[in-house]
Amino acid sequence: MSAIERFDVVVVGSGIVGLGAALAAVDRGCSVLVIDRASEIAGASVRNFGHLCFTPQSGLARDYAMASREIWLRLAHDAGFWIDDAGTLVVARHDDELQLLRELAAQRLPRSPGAAVEVELLTADEIETLAALPAGTAVGGARLPLDLQVDPRFAAAAIRDHLLGRGVEFRMRTAAGRIASGRVDTSRGPVDAGTIVVAVNHDIDQLFPVMAERYGVVRCGLDMMRVTADLPRPLTGPLLTGWSLIRYSAFTSMAASSDVRDRLTAERPELAALDLNQMYTQRPDGSLIVGDSHWKGESVSPFQPEDAARALLDEFESLFQHRADVVERWQGVYATAGEEFLIEEIEPDVLVTVVTTGIGMTTGLGLAEKVVGAHLDTHSRTLTESTML
Repeated sequence: MSAIERFDVVVVGSGIVGLGAALAAVDRGCSVLVIDRASEIAGASVRNFGHLCFTPQSGLARDYAMASREIWLRLAHDAGFWIDDAGTLVVARHDDELQLLRELAAQRLPRSPGAAVEVELLTADEIETLAALPAGTAVGGARLPLDLQVDPRFAAAAIRDHLLGRGVEFRMRTAAGRIASGRVDTSRGPVDAGTIVVAVNHDIDQLFPVMAERYGVVRCGLDMMRVTADLPRPLTGPLLTGWSLIRYSAFTSMAASSDVRDRLTAERPELAALDLNQMYTQRPDGSLIVGDSHWKGESVSPFQPEDAARALLDEFESLFQHRADVVERWQGVYATAGEEFLIEEIEPDVLVTVVTTGIGMTTGLGLAEKVVGAHLDTHSRTLTESTML
């Protein structure tokens, strides 16, 4: 009978949170195994805008986001993938949207000399130029200079390859079964571990259904597409609209957010019914990612209504006044719940880390560093202290 393998850390899930957990562990000199039932990284970590929206977060999400920012910049250098630091653009097409941006800018004024400006208010002409919008589209806007953008189709794979080069072992097409302190039973046999990190996003309802029900975790499906369009100039950053101002927590905490929500819902109830986030990012090849709608439930139907895709295209063409040609369509799925994060040590040294909203790319690396890294640091100190007694 062969001996059971042992690693300091076993990570279940190879999305951004799982990759972040592996990074936090290998940074601390741990031996690390990452397992995933898929053959490649193909879930929520690649089916997104690539928009790292740090400034629009608040509370715990903001803490994780700002920690993520430094890690993303470091990894872009070390792993060699494209990252853009031009910031996020926000177009205000109505006075209440501009008022919300003014409120956020006033709240996020630098608190100390030399601190970075988080919100730069723009004139209508400035935002129209930066966002390739026709004259007369905007009443104003903003740039969020701390935000970043990556190409999700390549960033996650580049991080995986970087971790492979640092000695992290990956076993794809390997499913996790029973998980308990010290051991993961996998479809390739049991593996012993000092610490186990479960980072499987919406599949938490498969591994730990009772926990998922207790936290109210369901699945959110979204419709997205990639298009080409003959815009007069490139976008200079991800572009958010008024529909984005009623989604992200830093925006929704502003007094004007309810005015924006009420008006948009009254004016466009069909878009509100799609739970629309009308936003756009431009990839290095010039194509644009367009999205997105949201559908929530215990399961997500594989059938995508054409009215959602039609609405996304109509809104693109209405905003930019240019025809869009669809190159690809796809459906994303991620976990969602009443809170933004599900973090729990379910047994000694078994950590569940799930981003339960659509900000995994933005916060996942910081979450892993602050939760998994802190756990490993505490474990290391405990071992050191025990050997000194």
